[in-house]
Amino acid sequence: MRQRHSRSVSTPLALAAALLFAGAVSAQDKPVEMKFAHWLPPTHSLSKTGFEPWAKSVEAASKGSIKVALYPAQQLGKAADHYDMARDGIADMTWVNPGYQAGRFPLIAAGELPFLVGKPGTGSAAIDAWYRKYAAQEMKDVKFCFAHLHVGTMHSKKPITEPSQLKGMKIRSSNGTNAAFMTLLGATNVQVSAPEARDALDKGVADAIAFPWDSIVSFGIDKAVKYHTDMRLYASDFVWVMNKGWYDKLAAGQKKVIDDHCNNDWAGKVGAAWGDFEDGGQAKLEKSAGHTIVKLTPQQLDQWKKAAEPLYGQWVQAADKAGFKGQEALGELRKEIEARKAN
Repeated sequence: MRQRHSRSVSTPLALAAALLFAGAVSAQDKPVEMKFAHWLPPTHSLSKTGFEPWAKSVEAASKGSIKVALYPAQQLGKAADHYDMARDGIADMTWVNPGYQAGRFPLIAAGELPFLVGKPGTGSAAIDAWYRKYAAQEMKDVKFCFAHLHVGTMHSKKPITEPSQLKGMKIRSSNGTNAAFMTLLGATNVQVSAPEARDALDKGVADAIAFPWDSIVSFGIDKAVKYHTDMRLYASDFVWVMNKGWYDKLAAGQKKVIDDHCNNDWAGKVGAAWGDFEDGGQAKLEKSAGHTIVKLTPQQLDQWKKAAEPLYGQWVQAADKAGFKGQEALGELRKEIEARKAN
């Protein structure tokens, strides 16, 4: 009896000791560094409203066992290469504009369709929630974190009010879908990344640019264009993706921290913070000497929307060709956008 009693006492004690030991090990996860690469200037609004707050939150939640080292301004590679940089382990996390490689990621390009999304915060939450079930198939080389977007317009060297004015112009487009729209309207596309855009405009390689409002200022493009059309012309999708090998080597607790920072809440949070800041750039430009906000009549806006309609059919065809059910997927995205009042 005494021996059985001894066992009954020692077993809970042993279990408690084991749990304490496991907790100590968990609390002392091997420190790791995340190399997070992006191509924006370190002073850019997304750096301050997205990358830096996210990095600090990860470090705090991991009790310092995950250190996030930010590599801005194309330090580790060109803007268009950031998806492959995560895939190949050049960086552990990257910020990617899928539209910089037109046709490679046809499904997420739905978020780029003109006039589909009007609000960047709820729009980001919508595109992220919708894309999560497709990401593992379309971006199978990496671990998907979350998606978000911004909304922008046309900035030019002369006033633009109607789509017919773009015929013969040279436009720096924002992504593959926007480039297809420019082609549809008879413009010539100038394919350069955001950091290279001002140079293209300064040298006359481009006459106008599709860009969000505040980035016109932060990239110094306000020195090259003076007219800004007041409409929600386009959206650009962005994804945060990780190197699979880096993630797989994390301790269980560290993986949970990353998972908790790669969710729909963060997609909406980053999209809203950045989107609100970008939209605030319109007021800055309106107050800047020499800049003109070009207003549209309802009839002119309808012309733009009608001109964009063929792009929806083109997207469905591209999605079908890639093995997705295009019309069904577009319907799902529309429902998600409408449910979140993002349009």
